[in-house]
Amino acid sequence: MVKNRHPAGQAAPGVTFTAPVRASAGLEVFSLAALRARCRARGADPGVPQRPGFHHVLTLASGTLRATVDFTAHDVARGDWLWTRPGQVLQWGDLTRAEGTLIVFERDFPDAATVRAARLDDPHARVLRTPKAEDAASLRVATTHLEHEFRAPGRLPADAHLAVLRHLLDALILRLAHLEAPGSAVPEPRETFLRFREIVERDFARTRRVDDYAVTLGYSARTLSRAALDSAGVGAKEFIDRRVVLEAKRLLAHTDLAAARIAAQLGFSSATNFAKYFHQRAGQAPIAFRTAVRGQGAGTPAARAEEDFTRRTERPADA
Repeated sequence: MVKNRHPAGQAAPGVTFTAPVRASAGLEVFSLAALRARCRARGADPGVPQRPGFHHVLTLASGTLRATVDFTAHDVARGDWLWTRPGQVLQWGDLTRAEGTLIVFERDFPDAATVRAARLDDPHARVLRTPKAEDAASLRVATTHLEHEFRAPGRLPADAHLAVLRHLLDALILRLAHLEAPGSAVPEPRETFLRFREIVERDFARTRRVDDYAVTLGYSARTLSRAALDSAGVGAKEFIDRRVVLEAKRLLAHTDLAAARIAAQLGFSSATNFAKYFHQRAGQAPIAFRTAVRGQGAGTPAARAEEDFTRRTERPADA
């Protein structure tokens, strides 16, 4: 992954995956120490927002790291796992205070059955995971095995090596995906809410009216609000609004689109209506948010840190 330094007023990089030289297409495993060394050589800045088109799975062996994912800060400690998914906006904290392993892979690298079983396309999956002792041991073994195979393919033909890597990654992410949530005993969302959540993900830029979703799904608006409240802790309208605001924040952080363009993309009749809506829910004007989020991390020790995989193309995201 190749990233260059981005001034605070510039659009955050959209990053695509290109396989490292002599490495397996679609996957890379490397240490934070290696990441820091690459970034020092290239002057890359992980403190600015980025929106990778691939998965990041990070675990720390020592130290602590604060990472911000979709504008929410997460404190990662030794033994924790941070998993960010394609399309989420990621900002690294100070990478000099932690050591660990970063695994990055494309959406279609794991086996199709694993993609389904691990719910890899779930945009609502937990970002931070803390395994229990027995699970932590299994994850360490899986990570060590994957890293060893990635670095030392041995005598295997290229296609066999690739198949082994895929199986090893499948085992790791299946274990990681099915860790119990902190405090365990968190009930699975009910079918009504899952259907509502899925269609909001599809249609949030088309409509913000609960009644429209109710008609599409064949439920009453009251049923959807009750389902959202039970599973997400907020009513249906608030759930929709939060998704719209999240996308607005992503576009403000990640592109140089004018507010009028973002407003049109999110289904608002005018930039004025969008600005009023955003300010009411985010507590600041859209441009003020853009300025603030792009300034975070610039010039800090984290600004020396990230390059990622070699031979990767960087391009501004097209909204």
